[in-house]
Amino acid sequence: MKKLSFIILLFAMLTAFKNDKPAYRFFDKNGKKVTFKKIIKAAKDADVLFIGEQHNNPICHWMEYEITQTLYAEKNGNIILGAEMFEADNQLILNEYLTGEISKKSFEDEARLWPNYKTDYKPLVEFAKEKHIPFVATNIPRRYASLVYKHGFEALDSLSAEARSYIAPLPIKYDPEVKCYKDMMEMMKEMGHANPNLAKAQAIKDATMAYNIAGNMEKGKLFIHYNGSYHSDNFQGILWHLNQYKPGLKIVTVSSVEQPQIDSLETKNKNLADFILVVPEHMTKTY
Repeated sequence: MKKLSFIILLFAMLTAFKNDKPAYRFFDKNGKKVTFKKIIKAAKDADVLFIGEQHNNPICHWMEYEITQTLYAEKNGNIILGAEMFEADNQLILNEYLTGEISKKSFEDEARLWPNYKTDYKPLVEFAKEKHIPFVATNIPRRYASLVYKHGFEALDSLSAEARSYIAPLPIKYDPEVKCYKDMMEMMKEMGHANPNLAKAQAIKDATMAYNIAGNMEKGKLFIHYNGSYHSDNFQGILWHLNQYKPGLKIVTVSSVEQPQIDSLETKNKNLADFILVVPEHMTKTY
């Protein structure tokens, strides 16, 4: 009788697990399921951790926060944060807010924050402020990326020295055959948008973020960078440029994808990064 009761209980437990609706799964690049703990263990010993997000996915933003606070504890506070979502010419105002020199209202009114800042990035900034963690505004000011999109790299040559100080040293290394740029152009051609400067605008963003990461790293500290997945997928984008500025770094990458089901990693999503965060494609969006 006891054996029968145990079997019934076991069946009920297995049925309950089967009917669970998990919000995410982690996989390694080969499609093997991995734990949060394994990702932390790998990232802890790295020089740079890239967390590639889907900008409007709440699970991505929650996981960025969870990874950050866990690594802060694991590294005894020896971390530096940086993000695509903050432009280099806003570094001063970001610093002033983090050190308490200006109010939250002044910071949020005057910095060019993304529309989803309060829901998605503010928790990271507030964590950095509370724990006195450096936070680097890594991205190129968007007006200069727009110049490249309209007129090519040459348009940057006429900028003032002060303006160029917010951009990676010119000329940047650019190879249109790098997969992320080549794929972008092929996709745009299929859509009828064949502007050859599109990939160049992406490259000047990647190069500037890489340059600012390289320039703000400190020995013994882990640099955690938040960016859209495309900027670090396939170990390219920012990583390609970072390897030009500072070769030999130990880098760990996390990508984020949405799938109809999350029990296994789809073939197309393998090898995107060291670890892949998979979220149901019907997950509620932040905007």
